Amino acid sequence: MKVFASITATALLALACSNRMDDQKVETDGTTAAAETVSYNMPSDSSKIIKSDAEWKKILSPEEYYVMREAGTERAYSGKYWDNHEKGVYYCKACDWPLFSSETKFESGTGWPSFYAPISKKSVIEKRDNSAGMVRTEIECARCEGHLGHVFDDGPEPTGLRYCMNSVALKFKKK
Repeated sequence: MKVFASITATALLALACSNRMDDQKVETDGTTAAAETVSYNMPSDSSKIIKSDAEWKKILSPEEYYVMREAGTERAYSGKYWDNHEKGVYYCKACDWPLFSSETKFESGTGWPSFYAPISKKSVIEKRDNSAGMVRTEIECARCEGHLGHVFDDGPEPTGLRYCMNSVALKFKKK
């Protein structure tokens, strides 16, 4: 009985803490001393959003639908967030789910907004993508499964990752 109670208590504690992102160290000037902690409380309603194609077409513009529901890509340097330097949070355009913090955004030189980490491990889904004659890792919103972009292993420290996202799939809210 004590084992069951211990397992139950551990599970409840984990569930209570699951809405808080693990703190990430962000190097602001390349030194450990200047690192700051970034944390974000995820919304409590993480239920999946499932809609028909017709419903998505009513909600999204044609370009948003093409990128988010058909895994398209906007042209480099055409999106409104590739050169955004304001502080805040990037949300999913389709379902308003928090995806990336400006604290992890960096200049990749690609023409798309790039981040070295999502705001939480629960924010995005990674999927194998064999399209375009190559193997890549597609990134989708964890809540509505909208296509956001791809992740590559040529990003900066501390993760070495580059989440290359489509501006049209994002909505930015200033801090």
